[in-house]
Amino acid sequence: MHVSLVHYLTVAAVLFGLGLFTVMTRRNAVGILLGVELILNAAALNFVAFEHFVAGGVSGQVFTVFIIILAASEAAIALAIVLQVYRGYRSILSAQLTDLKN
Repeated sequence: MHVSLVHYLTVAAVLFGLGLFTVMTRRNAVGILLGVELILNAAALNFVAFEHFVAGGVSGQVFTVFIIILAASEAAIALAIVLQVYRGYRSILSAQLTDLKN
């Protein structure tokens, strides 16, 4: 069985859809961050797939490494923000964080 570009794009679309669904439905800040990570992984998969199957394209692996670095820094900063919010509000539910004043 030959794996073509369509297969990669289908997996990336499913990842993107699951990430978007997670961001839209989760009330927990950590769940929302996981959805954002799924969306970033879908974009990275697209870059690598196009780099492999399209000749003369921009190097997708460079963009993918950039996305991985961006995702790692986003996760570290977002976790620090979630911990600070939990210290102040004793909750990480997004519905309870409408007011940023103490």
